[in-house]
Amino acid sequence: MKKPIKRWLFIIAVVLLAGIVGLVWIGLRANDPIAMEETVAENVSDQSGGPSFGVRIIVPRAGLPLGGILPDWIVEKQDLTPRELKFDHTSPGAKIGSVGPGRIELSADGWDLLIETDGEGRITPGTHLVFPLGLGGSRLRLNCRPADRPKGFLRTTTRAGSGELSGRFLVELVNCRNAESERAIDWPPSALTVRGSFVGLPTVRR
Repeated sequence: MKKPIKRWLFIIAVVLLAGIVGLVWIGLRANDPIAMEETVAENVSDQSGGPSFGVRIIVPRAGLPLGGILPDWIVEKQDLTPRELKFDHTSPGAKIGSVGPGRIELSADGWDLLIETDGEGRITPGTHLVFPLGLGGSRLRLNCRPADRPKGFLRTTTRAGSGELSGRFLVELVNCRNAESERAIDWPPSALTVRGSFVGLPTVRR
């Protein structure tokens, strides 16, 4: 009887170790700008018949309750911080604002995203995201910005014969404030990753 028990304990230990190694590897990849750039998904297409976009916010594991081990139904019921947030062109109140080769402004009810680049394609400090979040059991609206030396990119292409832009983006946001009180908060512990793509956005300069 002892040998089967030892065998099963060994198998369980190996599985747990493999899981820990996998989580560490995923965490390292998630914080690697090169890896993140390689895995930016094109989550919209030009088959929609009109302008479309999709935005995803990936929360770092260190910013999740209990390191992200809670099941989604508990996180949702207790209004805790989820692993991922998102909005797109089908979200309530979705709008396309100022759009150009070095600027994109997207919004929806409770959301406001602005990504800007300078003349050399670098993300500027004016980039920001306002969004709703369950944090510590409370519902907040945060206004988050990049670091003093922003990381990320905005890449656009113009459709031939039109002024419509398509492309993708990825930025890291590290400095967050309560959007209502403007008070700085001690969150996130490491960068939020905001990434997405867009198709057929009309060029509008403001």
